[in-house]
Amino acid sequence: MNLPVDDVDAAVPFYVSVFAMRRSSTSDTPHRSIVLTRDDIQIRLAENGGDPTQEGCFFEVDNVKNAFEELRRNGLAKEDPKFSVESFGDGYSYRVFFVVAPDGLCYCIGEPVTK
Repeated sequence: MNLPVDDVDAAVPFYVSVFAMRRSSTSDTPHRSIVLTRDDIQIRLAENGGDPTQEGCFFEVDNVKNAFEELRRNGLAKEDPKFSVESFGDGYSYRVFFVVAPDGLCYCIGEPVTK
């Protein structure tokens, strides 16, 4: 996954501090990019000319309330998670909240409600 950012160096601190990710690898070809990891999750931020405000991804968690509290402890500047239940696909519902990173990427973080 190549999530577009304008500046990799400016974007990374948010992911390292708030999402508690670590730098895994970097590349300058075909675009400047960095792979960030946490547990079994990997994302690649890339200076690929894409519009970050039109991109993002979904993270499934076991406990959405605990996930929000962890992000807040790590520095997320959001008081109210505005939890909602969203349905995706055929009968899949999640209790979710959204985080918009300073780079403009939007993340949906959700706990399964039904499967």
